[in-house]
Amino acid sequence: MILEIFGLLAFSYLSWSIVSMERNYRRASTMRIPLVRLYTDPMNPLWMVLEPMIWPWLERLPINWHNYSFGRYSRRGWYFADRGESHRRYGPIWAIVTPRDVYVNVADPEAIHDIFQRRTDFIRPSHLYKVLEVYGPCISTASWTDWPRHRKVLATPFNESVMSFVWDESVEQTRQMLEAWDGTAEGQIASVAKDTRTLSLNVLAATGFRKSFPFQSANDHPVAQEPHSTPRKEDADSPVASGGYRDALQTVLDNCIFLMVLGQKWLALPFAPQSWRQIAKAADDFQRYMVRMLDEETKAFNYGQAGSGGLMTSFVRAMDLKQKADAEGGTAASGSPPKGLTVDEIFGNIFVINFAGHDTTANTLAFGLLLLAAYPEVQDWVAEELQGLTDEEIKNHYADLFPRLRRCRAILLETLRLFPPIQSLPKRTSSEPQSLQVGGRTIVIPNDVGVHPSLLTMHINAQYWSDPMAWKPSRWITVAGASERVITPARSSFLPWSDGPQNCPGNKFSQVEFVAIMATLLRAHRVDAVANHGESFRDTQARVLATTKDVDMQLLLRMKDADRVRMVIRRVS
Repeated sequence: MILEIFGLLAFSYLSWSIVSMERNYRRASTMRIPLVRLYTDPMNPLWMVLEPMIWPWLERLPINWHNYSFGRYSRRGWYFADRGESHRRYGPIWAIVTPRDVYVNVADPEAIHDIFQRRTDFIRPSHLYKVLEVYGPCISTASWTDWPRHRKVLATPFNESVMSFVWDESVEQTRQMLEAWDGTAEGQIASVAKDTRTLSLNVLAATGFRKSFPFQSANDHPVAQEPHSTPRKEDADSPVASGGYRDALQTVLDNCIFLMVLGQKWLALPFAPQSWRQIAKAADDFQRYMVRMLDEETKAFNYGQAGSGGLMTSFVRAMDLKQKADAEGGTAASGSPPKGLTVDEIFGNIFVINFAGHDTTANTLAFGLLLLAAYPEVQDWVAEELQGLTDEEIKNHYADLFPRLRRCRAILLETLRLFPPIQSLPKRTSSEPQSLQVGGRTIVIPNDVGVHPSLLTMHINAQYWSDPMAWKPSRWITVAGASERVITPARSSFLPWSDGPQNCPGNKFSQVEFVAIMATLLRAHRVDAVANHGESFRDTQARVLATTKDVDMQLLLRMKDADRVRMVIRRVS
């Protein structure tokens, strides 16, 4: 009986898949573009959970899965393995058709620019980002009508004063990291991946909440750490007093997929595994910390005081605007657009800022350090523009140095070109069909269809980038008179921070942090990969580059195991 029920369910599902596939295929055929059938939808929630467990088994079979649409397109983050091959085969626009949806892939610069500019025609599919609402609604899940309200609040604190603070904190954290590395036998680095995550997390904590933590390297034995600011006696039972804020945030970010998929309530169930309950406790501790910080900033605001000056200060002002607008009857009564943020929206945006700002920077730093080890001549090239600077001159000189250190910035730009955290930014046509010019053709895309600008494909398009698969930071620098400048790529050929009105508000933040780290690191140090027994330099270089290409895509692109490459630091002056 049970087998019969399962058989009936399987038959019903198969029948539904075939019918839905053909219905979607007929819709997609009206575009008259190349179509690929895929019977397993990569965005199917069940498949998203099972895929990481199923593929290791499938790869053991003597089958070249890359030759089949299932093997090529059903994997999360398939764009990286594909590296534009599908666009070279099918052209600048083609679509994957599944039983669930139609996904139009676009790799034409003018068409991509058009998509990003027309945000009411090609809308952000907020439902795909709902998992980010761990603590509340946020800018990533806001509708296009609500998005400007979130963006205005989030853009306000990213001013030059904050950028100067980001620079100083990044320099200080990198200096402490170098001290930890220098203090080991032969400058061995226990874990580049862990240390870059710690560095990024500490910079975010200091910038967002003015809590500066000492750097703790993976080289050292883990110990409980306190922020530099001392908690008050009456707060001794808070998560901050125990040093729990940084640890709680790190646990939340390291396990964010569990939180997003299962939710805090399920993780906290009494019969859940201990590791799950620890994640739930960290999530609760982090929320209590946010509540406490919000209360402190609100009191300071009500007494006319400046507050900490971190992101929470701006959020409190936004909350005050929201409360005043609600008291006046809101948008309908005043005729003005809605203002400010609710408490839940403040907490939701704090989480997204930490998640996006932490993982993107940490992963990019890890990629960058391994690539620098593979190309030691690039380290010397960057060091040329740092000649004559001391550590003290680098710190506290953001306004003067950031515009000048173009080669340091080129490391970031070239790393993001080949290893963007997100390789495709999903959009969706609105409730009406949308026309899109692709080359000399006008394509009419049906309503409510996925449209995916292929960012990585544009980043490695030979039409815009010479020797596109090579990591060459020097490509970003051109000589203008007696000075160097950073080139401006062709429009929509380089999109690591998205494009158009809904681009990333943390664009400059990430650049300032990365440049400060590179300047502090390469002024007097070099990173090297340790050769295995019998390896030549070319063998070691190939192994390092292979490690950077052995990636997976959870929510963002990252190396599967950066620590497969043993690294050392050495002082050169």
